[in-house]
Amino acid sequence: MNRGKFILVLGGARSGKSEFAESLAFQLGMPVTYVATAAAGDEEMSRRIEKHRSRRPARWNTVEEPLLLPEAVQRHGAEPGVLLIDCLTVWLTNLLLDDNIPFAGAGEPEKEEYIQGRVEELAAFTAAGKAHVIMVANEVGLGIVPAYPLGRLFRDVAGRANRSLAARADQVYLVTAGLAMEIKSKAVNNWGHSFRNS
Repeated sequence: MNRGKFILVLGGARSGKSEFAESLAFQLGMPVTYVATAAAGDEEMSRRIEKHRSRRPARWNTVEEPLLLPEAVQRHGAEPGVLLIDCLTVWLTNLLLDDNIPFAGAGEPEKEEYIQGRVEELAAFTAAGKAHVIMVANEVGLGIVPAYPLGRLFRDVAGRANRSLAARADQVYLVTAGLAMEIKSKAVNNWGHSFRNS
């Protein structure tokens, strides 16, 4: 089976990461399924969703999936094409804020463990499919430490998810101020070095 390429696009808010991911999807010249994880919970979010929708070619298929993202990737990535997921970070937020996930009354450790498992499922389905997968995510770890426990949990969950998926991606781009740079091929990781005798 020919597996599709997995591309992760990271960036901050309003960095241009979504537009860059859309241009990558367009350049591949294959049918595109756009997987939107945002839910229109209020008027402001509805405007944001509409702005994103208006940018996309009409021929692109749109799937709205705020919670069951791994299953959506398994289903829509089974055949050749392009799967554009925008965005991972909103999906993680949806899981964190749902009071019934993984069960009613779950504490932070249970939520974190559950979400890490779901990220692993997402990675597995991404690797197993025939479609090229382009995934957009926010880089959230460059600011100050959040003042509230939920903010710190969100930062930790998002950071771990980005790291886990970047390790599996064929290409990773970082978008800053509208400028995209492919960073995985340029990364220098020497995790095996021991600092005890340094």
